[in-house]
Amino acid sequence: MIFKSYIVEENLKKLNKNLILFYGENLGLMNEFKKKIIAENKDAEIIKFNQDEIIKNENLFLNEIYNISLFEKKKIYFLNQTNDKIINLIEEIQTKLGDQKLYVFSDILDKRSKLRNYFEKSENCGAVACYPDNEISIKKIIYKKLEGFEGLSAQNINMLADNCGLNRIKLNNELDKIVSYFVDKKIENNKLEELLDYNTSDDFNALKDEALNGNKSKTNKLLSNTIINTEKSVYYLASLNQRLNKLYETCKHIKSSNLDDAINSIKPPVFWKDKATFKIQATKWNLNKIKKILNETYNLEIRIKSNSQIDKSLLMKKLLIDVCKMANS
Repeated sequence: MIFKSYIVEENLKKLNKNLILFYGENLGLMNEFKKKIIAENKDAEIIKFNQDEIIKNENLFLNEIYNISLFEKKKIYFLNQTNDKIINLIEEIQTKLGDQKLYVFSDILDKRSKLRNYFEKSENCGAVACYPDNEISIKKIIYKKLEGFEGLSAQNINMLADNCGLNRIKLNNELDKIVSYFVDKKIENNKLEELLDYNTSDDFNALKDEALNGNKSKTNKLLSNTIINTEKSVYYLASLNQRLNKLYETCKHIKSSNLDDAINSIKPPVFWKDKATFKIQATKWNLNKIKKILNETYNLEIRIKSNSQIDKSLLMKKLLIDVCKMANS
């Protein structure tokens, strides 16, 4: 059974199944679901497993599931970093969970995934797709978190949205900083910019834009002058993906309208201050080129998340060089 993430966000009790799959690339949303599950089950024992642990010692996991005592606390299980390798085990335990609840968390699962299909089609299970946030959902989070703050303007809301690059984890960290810093609930723009380290974000945005423009000289110059913060690698990729996805939507609309109409038709809209740059980029890119770079960003994100020893700064710079070359191909 399929559950819509925005409905579950509003009311976790809508998940009326004991076996639930959360999947997708929105790690921030999945982390929030975990926090809500824990918050609403304070009397329960939360037991966490990674798929690799279970595969190495399947009996340990099964014994944990099957050995139920009336004197023990209610148990809730989190299975992290899962994929199709665990489907047989899920099928085996599905009818034997009893009152216990099992929450399974995965990265992106395509439509052919056995795990995804099992959870979506079974009446006894539930699946929640955690798709990337968009500008509208990001702004809703900002409004909700900063409700009652003086000085909350469209300008600093856009600043926050730009700065997080549609990364909910980054956004929640920034919002926590704001709440802690402006204890009197009065936001001052100049202090907000300092708090968010907005200039650093602007530097990367400039580099990203010149690479997408295919401007080799400016891209090379900015690559030399811009500090690539390795801790922000995922944020950089999210920011680049956001722009590529907007360009993708624009390219699809160009077939039935002119460039200006195509740009104006996409939702959410391009920020007014970005339109001139965006228009240049839209003339440089087509659907095929965008797909190739999105595939590169996807593979790079997997490498970054799975290997802490790689040189993230070097790989990000190589990616931007590839983007610049692709823009001119």
